[in-house]
Amino acid sequence: MFARVSCLAVFALLVSGCVDNSPTLGSSNISYGDPRAVETVTNEFGSTDLQMIAESMTRSLAQSGVLQGRPVVQVYDVMNKTSEYIDTREITTSIKTQLMKSGVARFASDNTAMQSQIDQLKLQNQSGLYKKSTVAKTGNMIAAKYRLEGSISSIVKRSSDYKDVFYKFSLQLIDVESGLAEWMDEKEIRKTTER
Repeated sequence: MFARVSCLAVFALLVSGCVDNSPTLGSSNISYGDPRAVETVTNEFGSTDLQMIAESMTRSLAQSGVLQGRPVVQVYDVMNKTSEYIDTREITTSIKTQLMKSGVARFASDNTAMQSQIDQLKLQNQSGLYKKSTVAKTGNMIAAKYRLEGSISSIVKRSSDYKDVFYKFSLQLIDVESGLAEWMDEKEIRKTTER
C-alpha cells in the first residue's frame, strides 16, 4: 500500500512539474493572437494580405505543372509600386518557403544574397584560413533555370465618407535561357473603410 501511495505521489509531482508556472512579464493589455486570423485594423497592406497573396501564388505556381523535376529558381525582389511601405521581401520569402515545403522547387541565392555567396566563396578559397579539404570549390554553383519576379501596385480612392484601396500583385516565372514567361498570375485585394 505504501509503495502504491509513493508511486502516486511521484506521479503527481511529475505531472505538476510539467505545468508552466513561469511568471508573465510586461503589460497586462497585450495578448497573443492567432497569426492566421483576418486582420482588419486598417485598410493598409497587412499580414492577412501577405498571407493571401503568398498562398494564392504558391498554389497557382505549384499546380501549373511548370516546375517539373524540382528546377532551380532565382527570386528577384518584387517591385513596390504603391505609395506605402510594403516589405515585399516577406511576400517572396513566404512564397519560397511554401514552394520549398511542397518540394516542387529549389532556390538559388536570390539577387540580393548573391554577393554574400560570392564573398563567402572568395573568403574560403583566397584567405588561406580554411583547411583545404573543407573549402567549397568555385565553379560549382547551380545556375537557375527560372527567375521569379513581380510587382505590387495600388489604386487609392477617397471621399469624405470612405477610403477604398485596391491592390494588385503580379508574379511571373521566366525561363532564363529562352526569356519566355512560362507562368504568370495575379492576386487582387480590395479594402474599404467607411468613416
